[in-house]
This record gives sequence, structure tokens and C-alpha cells, in this order.
Amino acid sequence: MNARATFTRMEDSTQADWALIMPEAMRMARSLPDRVLAHLKLLDGDFGGFPIDRLSHCLQSATLAFRDGRDEEYVVCALLHDIGDTLGSYNHPDIAAAILKPFVSEGHLWMVQHHGIFQGYNFFHYIGLDRHMRDQFKAHPFAALTAEFVDKYDNPAFDAQAEILPLSFFEPMVRRVMAVPKQSVYKAALEK
Repeated sequence: MNARATFTRMEDSTQADWALIMPEAMRMARSLPDRVLAHLKLLDGDFGGFPIDRLSHCLQSATLAFRDGRDEEYVVCALLHDIGDTLGSYNHPDIAAAILKPFVSEGHLWMVQHHGIFQGYNFFHYIGLDRHMRDQFKAHPFAALTAEFVDKYDNPAFDAQAEILPLSFFEPMVRRVMAVPKQSVYKAALEK
């Protein structure tokens, strides 16, 4: 059994405790892409009434973005934009954004976090919601980026006949994007 810290309150922790904890935390952080990819695979076979399963939708979104020449960070955002469907039935964009937040730009983060409302333009009126809900953000600096993401990569990614690149194609991209956080309160400690 590995040595463990003994404090019962964090305020009582010591430098020695953190010397035990940090290597374990770093191992956990390095395995984040593995856990994200494993969670994404939970979407396989989950149709939820849609024409294709949720994993295929994510792969199709990423395939469209990749083939359109989008950068790797953007492609990974397209791949993971609906990863929160399994845990966030009412706020899946927030789950995806929380996972991506340390690793992506502010614009890409905003795009992922708000894609649900922007996609709502295409169907909210069928379920009794205001399809123009996205208009509240029309002056936001990332509104056009988000509308374009939905129009080009999220909305058309329900085609059962489309050629879809496999998850293995995107796996190295996920690993590269998630290798080092761009923003995190722990960034300085991680760089040591």
C-alpha cells in the first residue's frame, strides 16, 4: 500500500503530505485523456431517438471540422461537445465545457458551453421553447463563432450515410490538446 497523508482537514496538511499527494495527482492528470476517451465511448449505441448514435454524431462533427481545415483544438472541441449527454441531461454543454476549460481558448470554450442554445434555433420551436433564445448573445464576441460551429459542424452531423473518421483517428489530437493545461489555478505547480 502506498503511503498516504494523514490530515483530516486540509488546513492541517503539511509539505510532507503534499509530497505524497502531488505525484499521485500528476498520474491522475496524465491519464485524463484515457478517461475522457473512455467516457466518450459510452455514447456508442445511445441513439436517444436520433438518426445516429451520440458517439457517431460527435465523430461526424469532428470529421466535418477536420476536413474543413479547423485547428486541432477546434476539432477536439467538436469531438467532445456532447460528451456531457450521459451526465448532464439538462446541461450537457456545461459538462463538456468543464472538461475542456483548462485546455482550450476562451473562444472555443464559450462555443462549446453555448452550442446548445445556438443549436436550439433549429428545433426549440418544436418542443415549446423560443428558437430565438440565442439572440440574447448576438453582441457577444464569440456568438458568430458559435453560430458557425452549429451551422457547419453540429447541425449537419446527423447523417447516417456520411463517412465518419474513427475515434482512433482523433485520439492523438485529444492527447495533445489535453497534455498541458493552458489555464488552471494549478498551472504553476504542474510546470515544476
